[in-house]
Amino acid sequence: MKGNKSSNDAKWTETEASTWIGLVQAQQSLIEKVEEELKKKGFPALSWYDVLWELERVENGMLRLNDLGKRVLLDKYNVTRLAQRLEEEGLVERGQCPNDGRGRTASITQKGRKLRKKMWPVYERVVRENFLCKFNKKELKEFKNFIERIQASGLS
Repeated sequence: MKGNKSSNDAKWTETEASTWIGLVQAQQSLIEKVEEELKKKGFPALSWYDVLWELERVENGMLRLNDLGKRVLLDKYNVTRLAQRLEEEGLVERGQCPNDGRGRTASITQKGRKLRKKMWPVYERVVRENFLCKFNKKELKEFKNFIERIQASGLS
């Protein structure tokens, strides 16, 4: 019916709207800045770093592509294609999942580990200069707690 508004249509307060919009814009700006700096230094996109980091973090350096897709920060829908490009560059090796013949895995190579380590100082500097330095230790802990509260709600 026209004119009937459900409780889901409640108007946002200015604080709610500006907080949400600010969070999204800040995240986008930070990612763009990291991408820009990586490119300036001749490195591949942040998504490459993201995949290499997730593979390097696991004990055997190997994950199923489905699991990798759940862990990466960026472009979860494109992990298979990205893993193929990384394999073409010798940064990962793809294979059959040992316990599921239909599943595929990706393993980081030594070349992939070396590239990830070279990219890290650029990534770290941008995050420190444009994000971490804006907060003191107490504020960072509070920020982390806020994020954990959101993640605990089942969104992550």
